[in-house]
Amino acid sequence: MATKKNSYTFVLDKNQQDALVAMLQMGNYRPKQVPHTIIAAEAENCNVSLYKSGKCLIQGRGAEDFVIFFMEPNILQSASLGYEEVLNPELTTPHMGIDESGKGDYFGALVACAAYVNPDIAKKMDEIGVKDCKKLTDKAVFFIGAKIRGLLGSNRYKIVNIGPETYNRLYAKMRNVNTMLAWAHARCIENLLDSIPDCPRAVADQFGAKHVIERALMKNGRKIELEQRHKAESDIAVAAASVLAREAFLHGLQKLGKGLDFEPHKGASEMVKADAVAMVKKHGPDILLKTSKCHFQTTDKVLATCGKARKDMSPEGQVVARNAGKPFVRKKKSE
Repeated sequence: MATKKNSYTFVLDKNQQDALVAMLQMGNYRPKQVPHTIIAAEAENCNVSLYKSGKCLIQGRGAEDFVIFFMEPNILQSASLGYEEVLNPELTTPHMGIDESGKGDYFGALVACAAYVNPDIAKKMDEIGVKDCKKLTDKAVFFIGAKIRGLLGSNRYKIVNIGPETYNRLYAKMRNVNTMLAWAHARCIENLLDSIPDCPRAVADQFGAKHVIERALMKNGRKIELEQRHKAESDIAVAAASVLAREAFLHGLQKLGKGLDFEPHKGASEMVKADAVAMVKKHGPDILLKTSKCHFQTTDKVLATCGKARKDMSPEGQVVARNAGKPFVRKKKSE
C-alpha cells in the first residue's frame, strides 16, 4: 500500500482562490499568520496556505484527506488523487520512458536513459518517491537512483553516457545538439528493447521533431510506438529515467573532479567559467576537450580570459554551432 503524501501544491486561478478563501473563512478552520499569503489556516492534521502568487500549499499528515474531501470537490472540481490509474491508465501500462541529463551543463557528459515500467513497478516507484530529477536535490537523486536501480535490475533500464571527448567528436560531426540527443535516445530505446523486446511504447520529452528520433532508430526500434510530449517527466517511467540519467551525470562529474583535484560546478554559470579558466591556465586549452562541451559560448569567454582563442585548440575544439554569432532574423509569415 502506497504511503500517503504529506505535501501538495496547486496553482489556483482567481475563481479557485476566491472559493478557497470563502471555504476557509466559513469552515471550522483556525486562521494562521503566514508571510506573503492571501489566507492561511490550520485544518484537521494539516496546514493550508494560499500565497499571493496563486500557489496553494497543503502540508501535514492529513494533507491527502484534505485534498480528496475538500480541495477536489469544492475548489478544483475534479477527482484525480488516488484515481490516476483510472483517469490515465497509460501512466502505468507497460512502456519505457526516456530522458537525459547534462545537456545544459558545460562540464561533464551528456547522459540519456531509458527505464521500463509496468503496473507493479510503477506502484513501487511511487512508493519510493520517484519524481522528475529537477524536483530533487543531488543527495535525493543518489538515494532514489539507488532505489530505482535495485527495483529495475540491470535489464529494465539502459544508459548511454557520452563523455566530453566523445561528445566533442560527435558534435564536430553532427553540429547539432538535438541530433546528438536523438541519437542517444534512439540507442537507449534499442538497448532496452534487447532486454524487453515486447515493450510496446516509448515516451520522451519533446525536444525536437519526432522524426529525428525515429530516423535514428534501427530495425527493432522502428516497431515501437514513440510518443513525445511536453513535460513528459509527469510520466513515472520518464521521471525514473531522469533520476537515473542525473545520477550517472553527477557520478561522472565527481569522477572528473577527482582527476582534476577539484570539484567542477554544475550548469554554465560564472563559477563554471572560473573553473574552466583555472584549468586552461594550468593544463592548456585542449583540457576543455576532455572536460567540457566545447561548442558552448563559455569556451570563447574562457579562452579570451586566458589570452587564447579557438585556433589554439585541436580541430574538434574549434567547432561551433552553424548559426553561432549570426543575428536572429524573424521570418515574415509569408515566407
